Amino acid sequence: MAEKQILIICGEPSGELHAATLVSAIKKITPGIKIVGVGSRLLAASGAEIIYDTAGLSVMGIIDVLKKLPKFLSLKKFILNKITKDKFEAIIFVDFSGFNLRLAKAINNSIPTIYYVSPQVWASRPGRIETIKRYIKKMIVLFKFEKEFYSRHGMDADFAGHPLLDIAKPTMTKKEFLSGLGLSDNKKTIALFPGSRKQEIKTILPIMLETARVLKAKIEAQFIIAKPAQVDWDVYNCLIKRSNLEVKVVEGKTYDCMEAADFCLVCSGTATLETAIMQKPFVIIYKMNLLNYLLYRPQVKLPYIGMVNIVAGKKIIPEFVQFRARPKKIAAEVLRILSDQKELQKIASNLSSVRSSLGEPGAATRASQLILNFLT
Repeated sequence: MAEKQILIICGEPSGELHAATLVSAIKKITPGIKIVGVGSRLLAASGAEIIYDTAGLSVMGIIDVLKKLPKFLSLKKFILNKITKDKFEAIIFVDFSGFNLRLAKAINNSIPTIYYVSPQVWASRPGRIETIKRYIKKMIVLFKFEKEFYSRHGMDADFAGHPLLDIAKPTMTKKEFLSGLGLSDNKKTIALFPGSRKQEIKTILPIMLETARVLKAKIEAQFIIAKPAQVDWDVYNCLIKRSNLEVKVVEGKTYDCMEAADFCLVCSGTATLETAIMQKPFVIIYKMNLLNYLLYRPQVKLPYIGMVNIVAGKKIIPEFVQFRARPKKIAAEVLRILSDQKELQKIASNLSSVRSSLGEPGAATRASQLILNFLT
């Protein structure tokens, strides 16, 4: 009897993180199942057989999408051929909505479709809900408000909780980490998280580095940058050299960087939730190509872009987006927060509430059980 196999597709680094934890959980419950993946190193490490490596495929804005359009079309054709040739029990889409929803439409319900990490239809382009209702048979969401959103639109969705609750943990103490970098545990440590995409980092890291320079002139501080493994060192080295600032770059130690930090400068995205879970005060910084911003801004229906603020339902963390992403302005806010104990306590309380709203640990296990139950 042929072994059961599932196809899982992710494209962004944050989505791959969730895909990898899901694959590990499914294999733990059903060791004999074969999971074939469109992803990269992280997904491979979780036990999936990679049939297409998506390294370098993540995009930022319409211009980047157009540049990589031939790759996306080629990948779509490759997957459709694979589905026709091989027998899959189901296909699991993880985030990566621009590509995955188009693929789901092309598959046209020929095999069971599951979506894990919902497209952010509640934030922009709500018309996509009709595509989801028609072509996705099982939706598993990470946030309670998403379940309520889908319910309002007549679609059943299961809330599994957020897998970051199991992932966002340091591997060592603050003192050990700083000591290993040759840094002092008596100075203020400011950690910079400029994103996981090359283009994002090239746009946002210079703003963060200049903010750090302004802070350095005002307080005794030291700086660390959290570097994702998939981004080349050259991207950082070049920008740091230009900034003329002493800063340590640490690869693959996101949560140790957060644990060591007294304050964080964070690119909008998954990292805002990671910082919230780690209970660290921070500000959100985001800037993109002007044309992309002008195209995308009218589509966004929410007053905030930071996931932590969206989950909280109010602005609990300052956002410095596009024209407001100015180093002096950001540094002034960081200094204001650091010097105000009541404000720090208020932020801590709000972050604690956000963390509680993400559910209980074990989200990937619950999601994998929902998937396996759906397939039986």
